[in-house]
Amino acid sequence: MSFLAIYAEQDASRPQLITNDGAQIASELEAEGIRFERWTAGCEVSDPTDQTQVLAAYADDVARLKSENGFVTADVIGLTPDHPDRDALRGKFLDEHRHAEHEVRFFVRGSGIFYLHLGERVLAVGCEKDDLIAVPAGTPHWFDMGPTPDFTAIRLFTNPEGWIANFTDNDIAARLPRHEALAEHFTQTAAPHSQESA
Repeated sequence: MSFLAIYAEQDASRPQLITNDGAQIASELEAEGIRFERWTAGCEVSDPTDQTQVLAAYADDVARLKSENGFVTADVIGLTPDHPDRDALRGKFLDEHRHAEHEVRFFVRGSGIFYLHLGERVLAVGCEKDDLIAVPAGTPHWFDMGPTPDFTAIRLFTNPEGWIANFTDNDIAARLPRHEALAEHFTQTAAPHSQESA
């Protein structure tokens, strides 16, 4: 399930806002200049591990983003819980970093959490199947795929070399709840809700 949890930078003990209401998620992120939208496939994807099939299914949306933002390449990345390097791959993205270009991910299946460090707040955005998120260039962030990663995502790049990170050496990522804690909270939530803390 898609969700948003907003934390104060100096107090990760509880979120200031926590919601799984899609309209509220999009509104909160739009106010911060973060693109968040939902796509539907133009055709059925019978094999989400087949890059050609996945890109064909979402060709219109990929073309639109390329046109709007100058992306030159798109590819498909995915992991399954039995991947032998899952721990190392998870660790690669867990420290705060920035990119010189937008980081765009569309989830074809599965889920993951993007943490965006915006001033004195951290926005944890849980993305699932059909969610697209675009993290603006230069935004400090990290990504948690969880201990048993299980997702397929489309990535778009302006740099043909692909994913290049500049790490900030800030330890904030270690102070925020990991994938396990946030995912557990929302799997126990049956209906959309929003909760603000004082």
